[in-house]
Amino acid sequence: MITSNDFKTGLTIKMDNNLYTIVDFQHVKPGKGSAFVRTKLKNLRNGATIEYTFNAGVKVETAHIDRKPMQFLYAMGDTYYFMNMNDYEQIELSKDSLGDDVNYLKENLEVSIMFYEGEMLGLTLPDKIELKVVSTESAVKGNTTSGAMKDATLETGMTVKVPLFIEAGETILISTKDGKYASRA
Repeated sequence: MITSNDFKTGLTIKMDNNLYTIVDFQHVKPGKGSAFVRTKLKNLRNGATIEYTFNAGVKVETAHIDRKPMQFLYAMGDTYYFMNMNDYEQIELSKDSLGDDVNYLKENLEVSIMFYEGEMLGLTLPDKIELKVVSTESAVKGNTTSGAMKDATLETGMTVKVPLFIEAGETILISTKDGKYASRA
């Protein structure tokens, strides 16, 4: 248990049978009335962000989240296989439980998977990932407007917008935060 006065960014709490991580918090002491803590919480099960106000000194249950370093091995159908980097134990995760993160998974990619009492909450990808361009449209000569982009299909099947000079076969960096082209690798 922890009081709302001891909140820190990144702390994981259990509230209303849900797990939340504290994204932002602010202690407020108005001139009239009692102090309170205004927080922005991210639900670890569904990714939704809510704002919640706690009275100062309210006790909240903390949740211990285990983060395990894992390596993506391969996918077979809608099942994705990961190996624990410490004890070489393998786990299977469904495509549904991974969501949009499957667009970034390629063999031997190292990720961190979050668990709470055996329940998989999600995975943490590196900030940027190198992916190979499988196919792209050819650039139209004379189309040199600044910032002109074209579609490119990557080795994972994901389609992103890339600058006109990127060709099939090149390796590029993709940001996992927004799924956009970052630079050539």
